[in-house]
Amino acid sequence: MAKYGLRTIAVLYLFFLLVLPVGLIIWRTFGDGLGPFVEALTSASAVHAFQVTLTVALWAVAANTVFGVGTAVLLVRHRFPGKRLLNALIDLPMAVSPVVVGLALILVYGRFAPVGGLLESWGVQVIFSTPGMVLATVFVALPLVVRAVVPVLEELGDDQEQAAHTLGASRLQAFVRITLPGIRWALAYGVVLCLARSLGEYGAVAVVSGRLVDQTQTLTLFVEERFQNFDQPAAFAAATALALIAVITLLLTKLLRPKG
Repeated sequence: MAKYGLRTIAVLYLFFLLVLPVGLIIWRTFGDGLGPFVEALTSASAVHAFQVTLTVALWAVAANTVFGVGTAVLLVRHRFPGKRLLNALIDLPMAVSPVVVGLALILVYGRFAPVGGLLESWGVQVIFSTPGMVLATVFVALPLVVRAVVPVLEELGDDQEQAAHTLGASRLQAFVRITLPGIRWALAYGVVLCLARSLGEYGAVAVVSGRLVDQTQTLTLFVEERFQNFDQPAAFAAATALALIAVITLLLTKLLRPKG
C-alpha cells in the first residue's frame, strides 16, 4: 500500500511541476495550428536569437571540453599541492547563482574595471557582447565535462598508458591512442550535457549581455522579451523550441551515458 502511495505522490508531483506547465506551453503554441509556430521562429529576430545562442553555446562547449578533459586527467593522473582545492572549485558553479557570476564578470571586465578598460583600449569589448556571454556560459557549465570524465578515467586506470610509455610512446600518443578512446562515450555524454546547459542559460547571460534586441539576445532572452511585449505566439514558439531541444538532449544523454 505504501508503495502505491509513494508512486502516486511522485506522479502527481511531476505532473503539476513539469508535465502540466510544459503541456500548457505546447498547447498554447499549437492552438492555432503549425503556421504561427513556423512564422514566429522564422522571423528575423528569432533567427538572430538562434544564431547568437548557437554561437555562444558552441564556443562554451569547445572551451569546456578542452578544459574538462585536461582537468580530469590532471585530477586523476597527478598528485600536486592544492588538488583538493581545485577539485572543490570545479563544483563552485553549482553553488553560485548565475546572476552573481554575471555581476562578477561585469566588475572584472566592465568598461570602467581595470581589466575591462585595458581590453577596451585594445578594441576588445567583453561585456554587452559575445565574449562576455561566452565567459558567463563557460562558467555555469564548467563542471559537466569534468564530472563525466573523471569516474571513467579512475575506472580505466593507467596500466595501459604506462605500458605504452615503456614501449616508447609519448604522452600525446598515449593520450590519443589509449586514453581518448577509453573516455570517448563519457566525453560525449559530458559534451551533450554542457551543450544543453549552454543553450538554456539565462541568468548570467542576462546580466552580461545587456539584452540588446537583434544584437546580444539569446533564445532564452528572446522568450522573455517577446512575452513582456505581449507577443505571446513568438514567446510560446521559442519556449517550445527550447523544450524540444531539452527532450532531444535528454534522449542523447540516455544513449551516451556510460554504462556502470
